[in-house]
Amino acid sequence: MGTTTFNGTVRSETGFSQITKNSTTGAITENYVVDSSGRSTLTGNTIATTAGTGITTGTGTVYAASVIKTGGIFHTKILIDLTGLASSGSGDIIGKAGTANSHIGQITAAVNGTVLGGKITCLEAPAGGDPDINLWYADEATGAEDAAITSLTNQVQMCDSGDLALNSVISIATPPAADKYIYMATGAATDADYTAGKLLIEFFGYSA
Repeated sequence: MGTTTFNGTVRSETGFSQITKNSTTGAITENYVVDSSGRSTLTGNTIATTAGTGITTGTGTVYAASVIKTGGIFHTKILIDLTGLASSGSGDIIGKAGTANSHIGQITAAVNGTVLGGKITCLEAPAGGDPDINLWYADEATGAEDAAITSLTNQVQMCDSGDLALNSVISIATPPAADKYIYMATGAATDADYTAGKLLIEFFGYSA
């Protein structure tokens, strides 16, 4: 069906949906839904590439991400429960023990804007694994837990957090460049699994 233009108000008693259809399987994905009560769900508002399997396959690990653009400002949020992930030596990548693709997502200018800055908010103090959690970015998505973050290509440290505690707020001094993958890495050596720790990571971007 082609584009339809309405001159009056469009009304629905049961809600509205914006969808995409898989050209191969015909499966429908709802990207934007307004239900019959007027509540909006923006399932399509996520980052270009969400976390890799080195994060999402952790037992008890929680990962969720969203991006909202209001006016010319992009607001990216990544919510993580560290439970089930592991830390090891100082400067090593955090993820499910021994698992590759331990990035927490990719930043692109098209989806996240040109990132100007950001912050980490600690919603629950890390326990078990190392509490000194820093953010880095690198070119590739394949970095594995227990590997040195410095073994990745064009890696850059974005912040130096020190030990995170409940209500810690850490400024991300060096924002991620476009098309880079984001990693958590230890600032000290603790070879153990996380049993607690909840983080909200936020980036603020603009239309360049």
